[in-house]
Amino acid sequence: MPLVPPRISRRRALRALVAVFAVLGALLWWLRPFGEPELKGALTFSTGVRTGVYHRYGELLEKELKRDMPGVKVRLDPSEGSQQNLARVAAGQADFTVATADAVAKYRLDGKPGATHLRGCARLYDDYVQLVVPAGSPVQSARDLRGKRVAVGQPGSGVRLISERLLAAAKLDPSRDLTTVAIGIDTMPAELEAGRIDAFFWSGGLPTTAVHKLSQRFDIRLVQLGDLVEQLQGSGSPARYYRAAVMPQDAYTLARNTSAVATVAVPNLLVTTEEVDPELAEQFTRTVIRSRDEIGREVHAAQLVDLRTAIYTDPLDLHEGARLYYRSVKP
Repeated sequence: MPLVPPRISRRRALRALVAVFAVLGALLWWLRPFGEPELKGALTFSTGVRTGVYHRYGELLEKELKRDMPGVKVRLDPSEGSQQNLARVAAGQADFTVATADAVAKYRLDGKPGATHLRGCARLYDDYVQLVVPAGSPVQSARDLRGKRVAVGQPGSGVRLISERLLAAAKLDPSRDLTTVAIGIDTMPAELEAGRIDAFFWSGGLPTTAVHKLSQRFDIRLVQLGDLVEQLQGSGSPARYYRAAVMPQDAYTLARNTSAVATVAVPNLLVTTEEVDPELAEQFTRTVIRSRDEIGREVHAAQLVDLRTAIYTDPLDLHEGARLYYRSVKP
């Protein structure tokens, strides 16, 4: 008698088909390309002058961002510094930037376009204000700059902002008491070496490559600014972000300083706007914190980025994406 195959009900057949598709779906998921990026698109990071700390930090951070977000194209856009950086981000010309807290406070206080949309992602490292002169210069304090030719930074820079405040604290009028030169750290060292300026102000992490390289070929000295701290802090709302600080004698090993140098420091903030996607801001912040030690091998100031203090982005509210990151790593 011929064997008759058992009849399979439509319901059982449908169940079997669903099971097959489930297995195939799981198999395809496992065979997908690993590391497929979740984020795609492009972002612009406004940095600073090419020889300054902001730009070098941006170059190193770009490599880390490519590792963590391979689907996102990162473009670095050099700038004059903090003030121009804030204007770019507020206008939508850049997505992220670094700016000093005093520059942020002034931008908001002045009611500049887009100021209310700015948000913070992290407090980074502190900038140290550096007044650099030839080793044999008679200048011992900012008050001695009367009658000198002094580079004070480009109009859009953070150093321009603080150098003007320091001169005011020293009772010097830039338009009458000295000759100011509006150049940045990319040209300041060469101008000092050539004798075309007598001194320059710079605000940056320690050590700043351009200042270090200058000390290798030209005898320089850093001038103390500690005697101006009290008056500087009393000069208005943005000035509350300045603190007394000390540059170690070995910050520039070839500089002709015989001891540590009292000066002024101001924190840097990682800045974006409320319009930036929370997932992007979260991942950007994660990369900044994760890459601290790697970047710090070349930009020593980056080693000072601290997860415990990064969340304090005063005077800016924390971006929602950054808040999500800090919650995810909270002990």
